[in-house]
Amino acid sequence: MKHTICVFLALGLSLATASAQSPELRTFTNAQGKTVQAKLLGVSGANVTLELANGQKYSLAIASLSAADQQFIKLNASKSPYDKLTPAEINEIVGQPLFGDVILWDSSAEELADRLKIPQESKTKNASSYRSYTREDYMLFGAHPYSVAMYAENDKVTGFSLVFANKGDLFSAKGSGEMHFDKNTPGDEAAKIVKKAMDKDLVAIAETLTKKLGAPKKERFGEKAGRMNMQRWDWRGHAILLAEAEGVYVGVQIVTTAFADAGGKVEGTGDKEIRARVLANLEKRENGDVVVGDLPMVDQGPKGYCVPATAERAMRYLGIPADMYILANAGQSGFGGGTSVEMLLEGIAPQIRSKRRSFDAWTGEMKMKEIAKYVDKGVPIMWTLFSTDKFNDTANDRTKDRKGVTNWATWKTKVTEESASNRLPKDKTTGHVVLIIGYNKDTNEIAFSDSWGERYKERWITIPEAEQVSQQRFYVVGF
Repeated sequence: MKHTICVFLALGLSLATASAQSPELRTFTNAQGKTVQAKLLGVSGANVTLELANGQKYSLAIASLSAADQQFIKLNASKSPYDKLTPAEINEIVGQPLFGDVILWDSSAEELADRLKIPQESKTKNASSYRSYTREDYMLFGAHPYSVAMYAENDKVTGFSLVFANKGDLFSAKGSGEMHFDKNTPGDEAAKIVKKAMDKDLVAIAETLTKKLGAPKKERFGEKAGRMNMQRWDWRGHAILLAEAEGVYVGVQIVTTAFADAGGKVEGTGDKEIRARVLANLEKRENGDVVVGDLPMVDQGPKGYCVPATAERAMRYLGIPADMYILANAGQSGFGGGTSVEMLLEGIAPQIRSKRRSFDAWTGEMKMKEIAKYVDKGVPIMWTLFSTDKFNDTANDRTKDRKGVTNWATWKTKVTEESASNRLPKDKTTGHVVLIIGYNKDTNEIAFSDSWGERYKERWITIPEAEQVSQQRFYVVGF
């Protein structure tokens, strides 16, 4: 019937035959406050079918019902017997209070992160991410995840990425930030150690999920270089996907069933929209600084994943979905880290182009004109360098002092003199990649951003000092 009020009036005439004691009956309410007791039969597109105890069936628009009824339908419309399991029952196998009465996709990311004790990693105008490099006793789905990441848009959860045994974190350093260079690669035994740990986690996770949610479906998920085989379990609009990138990592993604049904494919964003978005983020400060703002942060953690983490930031900023662990696989990262920039970008180039983005690369001396060309468009530049202790000390001190500057002419004289006498020897064991995100032509400085967390989001150094540690290779994901 077209008119919801008529449907509820017709249903109301039959209430005398409906048993209020039936556990399958629910009181449904429409926008006009009319109520009926009926059983939910199913959903077809935007309509729901209800049945009274006497067998009468009616179809009406889901949107015509109360918010509580619409939520109930989302959680209970599936014919899957596993959807009858309560959030508490599912959380028993999760091992953490992940699920609640409200589906993840309608949940507040901030509240859920607080409940799961996952700290915020990044926050931009419309998107946020939360990430925890967990302790050894932290368990999810019967195994220990090294990384738990949650992504959100406008504070609504969009997905989870959980990474278990993997060749990066298994051999990472004990520290983070600059300390990640102090890593220990075990050599010939590394592959055996990774395989044993991955096999163990893969079996544990699959068995845990199967015991509660039945046998998984096998399907392909992801795009281009990130496409792989998955085992899939569904529950109340959530798809739980278990993946194994052979010799690299075991991972679980939690996404909407609609996204899983689409194979993880995302439509590209047009150049016009991207250009407008990034130009709106460009900051032009009174002191002459020009900085690309609102960049997402990715914390690579205590492992040498600076290349995939930095590439993820550049890609996500330009509207291309990315995950550093999947990128590390494409770039054939070594044990504990170490990724070929060329190999990684060559591996993901088809995905970049499929999203209508471009890719530029060049070698040579660092030039202000070249940097300004991209930054003025709102686009960051990936820069390879040797991130030595002395270089980091200089950048940290310079950035701290910069915050208190009131006379920029005096500052220009100071940094010009310091850069002329500062000697920053190269150390080839400290190879690193950062994003150049800004410049100041008057003071001859550049701003750069490390994938080490918010504390390293914006640091400053002069071009003469940067050139001393530069590997003279630059890369841009642009348009």
